[in-house]
This record gives sequence, C-alpha cells and structure tokens, in this order.
Amino acid sequence: MDRPMSGSWPPPFPESFCETKLIPCGGVSRYLNGSALTSLESVATYLPENHESVAKYLADYGMSERDSRIYQQYYGFSEVRSDDVALAGQLVAAAEALPHFPALRGRIRYVLQARTMPVTTPYPLNPLHEARDRLGLRHALTIALNQHACASALMAVELAGRMLADDHAPDGLALVFAGEKNFTSGAHILGINTLMGEGVAAILVGLDGRRDRLLGFATQIFGKYHRAADMTEEDHEEWSARYSTVFSGVIKAALGRAGLSPGDLDLILPHHVNRLSWLNTLKVLGIRDKKVLYLDNQASLAHCFGADPFINYTTATAAGRLKPGDRYLMTGVGSGNTVSAMVFEH
Repeated sequence: MDRPMSGSWPPPFPESFCETKLIPCGGVSRYLNGSALTSLESVATYLPENHESVAKYLADYGMSERDSRIYQQYYGFSEVRSDDVALAGQLVAAAEALPHFPALRGRIRYVLQARTMPVTTPYPLNPLHEARDRLGLRHALTIALNQHACASALMAVELAGRMLADDHAPDGLALVFAGEKNFTSGAHILGINTLMGEGVAAILVGLDGRRDRLLGFATQIFGKYHRAADMTEEDHEEWSARYSTVFSGVIKAALGRAGLSPGDLDLILPHHVNRLSWLNTLKVLGIRDKKVLYLDNQASLAHCFGADPFINYTTATAAGRLKPGDRYLMTGVGSGNTVSAMVFEH
C-alpha cells in the first residue's frame, strides 16, 4: 500500500472499526457430557533481585527531578527491577517454581506466552521455544499471543481453558507465561505515566474447577486509540477522560457474567498502570473501601507487563489476603487499547 501524498499516516481507522462490542465470556466450557470450569491450578513467579530507584531510572532517560517526583508521589512508583538473566532463563525459573512441576509435566498439552511486545529478542533467538525445551515440554503445542498487549495474559488464560475443553481431556493442563524483559528503550516507559519492570509469572491452567475457578471474563478493544504512545494529544486527552468509565464498564460486565456486583468483590488484583487511575476507577465502581485494591507490589515492582495480577496473586495468597470462597478480580489494559477483566473464586 503506497503512502498518500498528503494527510496523516497511518490513516485513521474507519469509525465503524474503532471500537469492538463488549465481549462477556463465562468461565464454563463444555467437554464430553459434563461441564468444566477453567481454573488456576497454581501460579509461581520469578522476580529479579536487582533494584533501581525510580529517580535514577528516569534520569537515565533524560527526565527531570520534577517528573520523578510525580511518578513517585502521584503515580505510586519507587523502584524498578531487572537483571542480566535472559528471558528464557526467567521463564524456566518461574515454571520450575510451580508446585510438583516435574510430576505434572506429562499432563501439559499447551505452552502459551502472553507478550506485550511483538518482539522480545533479536532474530533468530526464540526464548519461548528455548524455555519449552529446557522444561522438557517439546510434546506441548507452543504459541505466543501479543495482540492484546498487557491484557494478553488474561486472554491466554481464557484461551487455554477453551483449548483444553475442546480436547476432551479433563486432566489436561496448559502452561501460560506472562511478563517479559525490557528489550527496547521504548519498552521502559509506557505512555506518560507507567514504568515497566521485569518479572515473570508461570500460570498452570486446568479444568477441574476445584480452586481459583474462573467465573466471568470480559474484554473490549478501543481501536481509535491504536497508536498508543504515539496518539495525538487530542486522542490522549480523550482516552484519559474515558478511561475510568470504560474500564469500570468492562469490570462490571465480567462481574455480571459471574452474577456479581462490585460490592461482592473481596479483593482486586490489579495491573500496575498507576495509583491515580485506580483510585478514580474505584470511585466510578462505587467501591469505598480502598483496602479491596491490592497495590502492595506496585511501588517496588512497577508494571511487569501482563504479569502484574498473577504476581499479586502469589503475594496476596502468601499474606493470607485470599480465603476460600473469596471472589477476586484480575485486570489488564493493553496498549492500543484493549481492556479486560476476569473474576475468580478462590
């Protein structure tokens, strides 16, 4: 396609293609003559030990002390993590931390990597295939998703459940990876208010529905804002004004699919976009108790791409914040812009 001689490039999307309809999906998939509930069998993480202050991190990218104070005081970031371990090594470390992983290896039918960035390593390196081979999972179908950016991890969990159900194999498992390394300089600072850090989650998805059952899922794409960080100032201001409203709408759709309302939530395991936007979203949802929002990790980890809600799951569970029967929410908003929410019962 030749570029036009005049006008903006890329051309704007036709209005009819800018916004998808809200897609609510239940957690129930069919197999054989019964029903299966997609569930999180276990979750484990790999978090780099190296810490860097936000002030130094931003200074390296030419940002002022004033900008640094805004990121810390208003957006809620204080540190960013990274290390020299290659992405394949981070994926392997997260998977090997899963309880009883060696014994479960033969039941894993799928390996999915949910990426934010289309490219995470120089060609011809393939960290996903390297990790699969090192984990002894060459028998598993291996794919990567990235079209939903940071929301791809939630889509990967939903997709894993559907594929397992279609296989008529109720004891089958899928291994989902979320999180990645900051491969390019453009991946370090997302937009104007989010810092990207390193951290990987390994999620084992099954169908038994005995724990951490998926009750409802909803997602919506707002294609008008597909330029993401390269949006016009007008589009950026418009998206900022709409964000809390459309985000809460997707959350309510997922809750509605589960037969719940915002007041029924015991905990929110968020993506780490920034603290201010979350407080605004809570107001729109009518949630007054800020303790429902689990932001314990945002300051020290920053935004670990699609891994945030799953990293939060591991620390919240270890801290006793989730009790049997609790209903909790996981969220993801992908650059471009895709908004997703999932409701689980612990």
